[in-house]
Amino acid sequence: MITKVQGWGNSQGLRLNKQILKEANISVGDEVDLCVREGAIVIEPVKRLRGAHTLEELVSKIPADYKPSEVNWGEPSGMEAW
Repeated sequence: MITKVQGWGNSQGLRLNKQILKEANISVGDEVDLCVREGAIVIEPVKRLRGAHTLEELVSKIPADYKPSEVNWGEPSGMEAW
């Protein structure tokens, strides 16, 4: 895909085609890692946990004998309202 570097105020930017973002598994608002390798600009999605697991998968890993309990955090040391 050929695109053009454009100015937006005091910044410059590229418009990325929806299909290019889809192929790179990048969505609007995602963080990307931007670097230069051998004179080429490389844009890679930041490794992210979002969407990596479902709630059901995470809950299924809780041991069957797990029993939640309260934790004593001690006396208030500031303006906390306990």
